[in-house]
Amino acid sequence: MSFQSIYLQSVLNRLETHRQLGQKTIERLDTAQLHWQPAGEPNSIAHIIQHLHGNMLSRWTDFLTTDGEKSNRDRDQEFEEHNTTAAQLLEQWNEGWDCMMNAIRSLQESDLDRTVFIRNEPHIVVDAINRQLAHVPYHVGQIVYIGKMILQDKWQSLSIPKGASAAFNNAKTGNK
Repeated sequence: MSFQSIYLQSVLNRLETHRQLGQKTIERLDTAQLHWQPAGEPNSIAHIIQHLHGNMLSRWTDFLTTDGEKSNRDRDQEFEEHNTTAAQLLEQWNEGWDCMMNAIRSLQESDLDRTVFIRNEPHIVVDAINRQLAHVPYHVGQIVYIGKMILQDKWQSLSIPKGASAAFNNAKTGNK
């Protein structure tokens, strides 16, 4: 297996991990909770979903042939309240993720050193992918953190719960 194939598979694996973290959080919350905002101007989970949806569709639709900032994208609207239901937000979540993951799956090794444009700025395909690998987990972390704030003591860990690291490590290594 070539380095390029290993890289693309690694990207898909890392992104899928973050997709699942976000989705599990979203599925635990109702519509009102998804639209809840902390004091000040932080984004709600709904805003973050809308933003990721717009970003992913813009960046990954016709990825190799058109600028990643599509003329029909209205980024500012992604941060406005749209009174979407939990089901509609989950649909947006999946539509954005499916667009991005399918575009990455369709890449050939020979595409990785091609140049694509985002806001008329040239990026090697690998850099455009790495840009998403920084952007998406940043927002997924926000979604998970807000979900934890909302659910408080009803939150169930998405990874290793506090105080359970030793037991988890022992189970992985077979040590008692």
